[in-house]
Amino acid sequence: MSKRSWPFLLGGLLVALLLAGVVSNYASSHPDGLDSSLLKGCTVNADDEITGGSCPAQQAKDHELADSPLADYGVRGIGNDFLSTGLSGVLGVLLTFAVGGGLFWLARRRGPARATATGPTADAADPVGATATGTPRSTDGR
Repeated sequence: MSKRSWPFLLGGLLVALLLAGVVSNYASSHPDGLDSSLLKGCTVNADDEITGGSCPAQQAKDHELADSPLADYGVRGIGNDFLSTGLSGVLGVLLTFAVGGGLFWLARRRGPARATATGPTADAADPVGATATGTPRSTDGR
């Protein structure tokens, strides 16, 4: 990676960390389209708990990872909701950045293979002086 790419990469990471750590706390608490369509036919109280009626949301079960440390957009064990949500977002960004960076590192382009004593000689070392088949080329490029 060139030296000019690092400021752009770090700037993008900083913006993502700020958005995840601060702005994520101001996301809408109202259910999205899927959640609201699953609640049709039920009556819901102010805490979004089903109090009556019949709807598909009554069949919902907790996810297998509902007890994980970052479940429900927060960090378990932190009582302050603002801090918990922000920290969860920051950890998510850092984890995503680390996994993505690791994958890019694994898939990065390697430089051209160097010629060895058993490998190609004049063709690889002097591409202007010879053609791909090894025959000499004229100095005007033909």
